Amino acid sequence: MSKPILQLKDASIFQGESLVLSNVNVEINKGDFVYLIGKTGTGKSSFMKTLYGDLLLTEGEGHIVDFDLKNLKEKEIPFLRRKLGVVFQDFKLLNDRTINNNLLFVLKATGWKDKDKMKIRVEEVLTKVDMKTKGFKFPHELSGGEQQRVAIARALLNDPELILADEPTGNLDPQTSVEVMEVLQEINKNGNTILMATHDYALLLKYPSKTLKCDENAVYEVVQRKG
Repeated sequence: MSKPILQLKDASIFQGESLVLSNVNVEINKGDFVYLIGKTGTGKSSFMKTLYGDLLLTEGEGHIVDFDLKNLKEKEIPFLRRKLGVVFQDFKLLNDRTINNNLLFVLKATGWKDKDKMKIRVEEVLTKVDMKTKGFKFPHELSGGEQQRVAIARALLNDPELILADEPTGNLDPQTSVEVMEVLQEINKNGNTILMATHDYALLLKYPSKTLKCDENAVYEVVQRKG
């Protein structure tokens, strides 16, 4: 039996002094595609931030890609983030450089040295999201959907064990959201584990999968009706 990629037991998540989520018990296994839903302000972002080390877990147990969230040290956070791919709602691309250079910048920052290997890796991830021919462009020359594809490519650079997508379609129109979702589905089929926070219920109906809901300081699994 393989170890879960993410496991929270009786965890409480705080934002400063205020309790956001209590008694959280969640398990995500390799290859899963899991949604995290809930109204604005119910704790989705705090949940995500705890997973990539932005908020510290102070109560309960938490393990993610072999890191202990409860005892996570400041100096371990960059190493944790190398094993995670994080996709944000607002793309977070660097506007002063091309797409290729955005991705090369991340590789350099995460310890890659060999220029040829870096170039190959950038090409590989851009090919996966169907953006191979756009590497010479600057972010502002791309549509929102294309920028989000690049953000997904960036999340794939270090072959992460888990991709955290925080409202990846939040700034996109419905048609573009479906295109970005297709990319995420394809990546998931290739074996990447994905946890996606969203409030786009149309996507849940179109691509049903395991769903966790944040509501009234709790996280619980929602059983989707088939049909």
